[in-house]
Amino acid sequence: MIAADPDRLCPRPQLVRSEWFDLDGAWGFAFDDDDRGLADHWFTATEPFDRTITVPYPPESQLSGVHATEPHTVVWYRREFDAPPIPDGHRLVLHFAAVDYAASVWINGIHLGSHEGGQTPFSFDITAALRSDGPQVIVLRAEDRPDEGTQPRGKQDWHPEPHDIWYHRTTGIWQPVWAEVVPALHLRELHWTPELTRASVSCEGELSAAPREAVTIRVVLRHGDEVLAEQSVRVDRRRFRFDITVPAMRHGQDRSRLLWSPENPVLVDASIELHGAEVPSDTVSSYVGLREVGVADGRFLLNHLPYYPRMVLEQGYWPQSHLAAPDAVALRREVELIKELGFTGVRVHQKAEDPRFLFWCDKLGLLVWGETANAYEFAPEAVERLTREWLEILRRDRSHPCIVTWVPVNESWGVPDIATAPEQTHFVRSIYHLTKSIDPTRPVIGNDGWEIAEADIIGVHDYAPTGEALSTRYGAALRHTLSDGRPGGRRLLLDGTASDRPVMLTEFGGLSHVPAEDEKWFGYSTVTDDEELAVRLDQLVTAVLSSPELAGFCYTQLTDTEQERNGLLTAERVPKLDPARVRAILTRPAAAVPPEELNPYRERS
Repeated sequence: MIAADPDRLCPRPQLVRSEWFDLDGAWGFAFDDDDRGLADHWFTATEPFDRTITVPYPPESQLSGVHATEPHTVVWYRREFDAPPIPDGHRLVLHFAAVDYAASVWINGIHLGSHEGGQTPFSFDITAALRSDGPQVIVLRAEDRPDEGTQPRGKQDWHPEPHDIWYHRTTGIWQPVWAEVVPALHLRELHWTPELTRASVSCEGELSAAPREAVTIRVVLRHGDEVLAEQSVRVDRRRFRFDITVPAMRHGQDRSRLLWSPENPVLVDASIELHGAEVPSDTVSSYVGLREVGVADGRFLLNHLPYYPRMVLEQGYWPQSHLAAPDAVALRREVELIKELGFTGVRVHQKAEDPRFLFWCDKLGLLVWGETANAYEFAPEAVERLTREWLEILRRDRSHPCIVTWVPVNESWGVPDIATAPEQTHFVRSIYHLTKSIDPTRPVIGNDGWEIAEADIIGVHDYAPTGEALSTRYGAALRHTLSDGRPGGRRLLLDGTASDRPVMLTEFGGLSHVPAEDEKWFGYSTVTDDEELAVRLDQLVTAVLSSPELAGFCYTQLTDTEQERNGLLTAERVPKLDPARVRAILTRPAAAVPPEELNPYRERS
C-alpha cells in the first residue's frame, strides 16, 4: 500500500523497499576556506572536523546547528555508522538525495565517485569499501561557489547578504542521506506513463546490471482491494519497457473513478517483483496516477477535458532551514495549506522540490509546474550544467502525476540577451525540444514570463497593481498585449503569434504590507492592513477570472520569504487572512471554462 506516514516516508517514494535506513542526524563538519582538504587527505582524518552539523540542514541555517551565513565555498562532512548484515548475493547502496553543488564521497578512505548538480540524487554501491568490523566512515566534500555565474543557483544570493528577491544560500547536504540493502541484481529505476485512450500503463525501468540469464519482472496494479492488472515479462537486458493493459479503463462511463485529478487524487498501488533462477528476488512498491495532460484550442486539458489551473508561486524556503524542509511533516503540511487556501496547483519556483513534497502533491491532489534553478550567466559551461541537471530532474520526477508542465527557464535567467543573441535563443529552443523528446506527455514552456521562444503554454508575468489594469490587458486587448505590450519591460513573444496556445498569467499579485521604517523589504505593491490585502486580492483575482482569454493563473506568492514579504502566509506559515475568505475569492467560476456545475472535476461529497 502507498505510504502515508510523513515521518517514515522514503526519500525515494516511487521506488520503495521495506528495508532502508536513515543516515541523517549529527555529522562531523568542517569549513575548508583555503581548499586544502584534498591535499591534506581529510577523507582519512578526524582532526579537521571540529564542528557538529545536523544533516540534512545546510550550514547557513539555524536547524543545522552551525548557522554560518557568510560564504564558505568548500565544506566537509564526516559520519560513522554501523553497517547492517548483508546477506549473500546482496549489496549496500548509499544514497544522497541532494547536495549543493559539487560533491565527492569516500567510504573508509576509499573514493567512490563525484556528482555535480545541487538538486538531484546520486548513489554508490559501497559494499566493496566496507570494513569487516568496526564502524564505517562516510566523508563528503561539497563545493558551492556563489560567485560562479554559470552554476545553476536559482534564488540563492551571490551577495554576502540577501537582497531584492534572492535569499540566503543553501550549501552542501540539504536532503536526506540514506541507505538500503539490495540484491546484487535489483531494480534501479522505474517510470510510469499512463495512456488513457489505450487503457494501458507503460512501465519502463533499469536494472542494476545486465542479467546473465533472463529474469522475470512481475507487476501487479491495485486500486484498494481491486486488482486492476497483473503481468509478468521476461527481461534479458539492463533496460526494459512494456505496456500493461488495464481493462477497467476501457469502460468510458466508469473509468472516471480511477482518473487522477486535484479533486479526485486516486493513486494506483503498484508492486514489482524481480525473479531469476540464479539471483535473489527483489520486491519494491510504487504507485501510478492515471491521468493525461495537454493543451488544445487555447485551453489546458486534464484527462482530455478543459481544466483551469489556479496556482500559487511557492519558493520552498523556510526561515530556520532554508531550501531544506524543517522536517518531513512540513512537506505534507505545505500541500495541505495550499489546498486549504483554494489553489489547485503550485509553481515550485527556481527549485526542483523534494520528491516527498511531490508525493504529497500526488496523494492529496495538487498540480505542479516542474521547474529548476537557473544560472545567471550564459556560456557553454552554463548550457552544459543546466542541461545535465535538467535531464536528471526529468529522470527523477517524470512519473509523478502531479507534475503537469515543465519549465526549464524563468524570465530569461541565464539567457539575458535571448531577444538579440541567437545562441541564447537556440539554447532555449533546444532545451524545450530536448524536454519534449524525453517526455512528450506534458506541455513545456521554454522560458516562462516573457521573451517566449518556444512553448506549449504562453506564461506571462505581470505585476500590475490594479484589477483594472489586468482587465484592460488580458480581456479584449489580449492579442495586442501579446504582440505589442511589454508588461515586464520585455517583448512577450519571440516565436511569432500566440495562435491557439493557452495564455496564463503565471505571475501576478505580489501584494505586501507597507514595510516598517528601516525594514529590509522587497515587494511589488503594498497595502496598509489585512482588510486592504483582502480587497486588493479580490480585485486582482476577479480581473483574472473575468477574462475569457486566460486559461489559468499563478498568484505570487504562498509565503513571505526573507525580505520578499508578499506571501498569503507569513514565513512561519501563519495565514494573513482567513483561509476560508481566500478560498472564496480563488474558487469562483472563471469566464474561460464551463460553469462549475458542469465541471467534471468538481469536488465530490
